[in-house]
Amino acid sequence: MPCLECLITMNGEDCSPEKLRDLLIKSDSPLLLDCRGQNEFSRSHIKGAINVTLPSLMLRRLKKGNLKLSCAIQNNEAKEKFNKLWKTQRIVVYDDCAVDNNSNPSNVVDLLVRKLKQDGANAVSLAGGYSKFEEIAREFCGGLENTDESIFGLCNLKISDDSGNGTSESDGENINSPTCMSPYPVEVLPHLYLGNAKNSADINQLKKFGIKYILNVTPNVPNKFAEDKDFKYMQIPVADQLSQNLSAFFPEAIAFIDEARDGSNGILVHCLAGISRSVTVTVAYLMQKQAMTLNQAYDHVKKCKPNISPNFNFMGQLLDFEKSLEAHIQSQQQRQSQEINSHQRH
Repeated sequence: MPCLECLITMNGEDCSPEKLRDLLIKSDSPLLLDCRGQNEFSRSHIKGAINVTLPSLMLRRLKKGNLKLSCAIQNNEAKEKFNKLWKTQRIVVYDDCAVDNNSNPSNVVDLLVRKLKQDGANAVSLAGGYSKFEEIAREFCGGLENTDESIFGLCNLKISDDSGNGTSESDGENINSPTCMSPYPVEVLPHLYLGNAKNSADINQLKKFGIKYILNVTPNVPNKFAEDKDFKYMQIPVADQLSQNLSAFFPEAIAFIDEARDGSNGILVHCLAGISRSVTVTVAYLMQKQAMTLNQAYDHVKKCKPNISPNFNFMGQLLDFEKSLEAHIQSQQQRQSQEINSHQRH
């Protein structure tokens, strides 16, 4: 059997679809990284590929070269496969874009290939992308609904400049960490404050900032002033772990924040350290109520509180939330357009 090195011809930084098909026929598949969106990947992809979807705000972290790719793969099976094979097996990275000598590689694919090479991996991109490969080797393509071989590894990264050392949880969710010992909550918007557990227990600070609403995004930090009628609480019992679905609480949390701000009352959104769960809820609020993109909302919060670091599971939920908001806006626009057209016809 020809070796992998012989079968993949290097053409700058690419592997031809024909050579990849030959490898798959001979059951000698390289490690495949699919950089397309989750919807496209779910509909159809090269069997056995790991889906790697980077929010655009993470590209600048990737460009700095300080992201450890294995830390970005959420799915345990995908992570195990990547860790086992990336040093010894050729890696082929692809998206839907054509990649050849006469065209520039797509941004994400190019960055991933260069990053993998810097880490010592033998990585190439797929010439022609997925669309070209599907044309000549449809039998090696499938969707999540009709194959058990695909591995979904959403790459929603933990956001921090040192996230190359990140884990499945926020490293900084430690109440004793010096960076998390801020004595004051920070104001993100008028009447909207972001802080940690200690801020929520400081009666003097709460009164100073006019905070009467407290949104506690933890399962175990007590609502210290729950018996005081001057305060109104909402608690979201979510831990800072990959298995937690924080987005399910977004609508209720956003409504609670709105209630406070509509009455010109200060509201404190806090978790344990004030860097992951509470940040995720705050970013979601900005996205929906301030019509910000995920990038804009995240950057705004980071300017207010530089040490924020949502875990990459929550970042994935925010990415999905952004898509749902965009879909809702498009639906509204289509409905308005239909109503205008209907009115004009009559």
